[in-house]
Amino acid sequence: MSTVAAAVATAWQVDPAHSHVEFAVRHLMISTVKGRFGGVSGTLTGDEADPENASFALTIPVATVDTHQSQRDEHLRSADFFDAEQHPAITFRSTRIERAGRDSFAVAGDLTIRGVSKPITLTVHAGGRVRDPWGGERVGYNAATRINRKDFGLNWNQALETGGVVVGDQVNVAIELELVHTP
Repeated sequence: MSTVAAAVATAWQVDPAHSHVEFAVRHLMISTVKGRFGGVSGTLTGDEADPENASFALTIPVATVDTHQSQRDEHLRSADFFDAEQHPAITFRSTRIERAGRDSFAVAGDLTIRGVSKPITLTVHAGGRVRDPWGGERVGYNAATRINRKDFGLNWNQALETGGVVVGDQVNVAIELELVHTP
């Protein structure tokens, strides 16, 4: 049985202790700032023999944003960016899953940030399936996409006197997930 086919069973829950979402965006047009969100939750459900009919949902708590710089993190939580008080979570809900290779998929779905939903596609790779030391089954996936932050109302910026801006528009997103089978 292939890793991918075996990975899509009746129900899987994201293990928040072993999963995270990372992002990378240009800063001052000369370097890249990276950050991450922890505490992600979600589910993968479907028929193991028919992964194209599976569904995937992910919730990312905005308050967990961490760029290793507290002042920047507070600014990201503010109304200038994610507006965590009004929009405490970023969500993704799959609308279509297509096999893209033996252990990879193109997962299309709706990403919602700040109450704005846009269709995106995640490039997903299966990392494997194991039995953990406590008798549970686990699977790993990594996914990537690129979004334009302004499409989601993340418009804050500041012009530089030398040209350019403080924050780039394109954001690379990388997702690492470990899921636990829930019978």
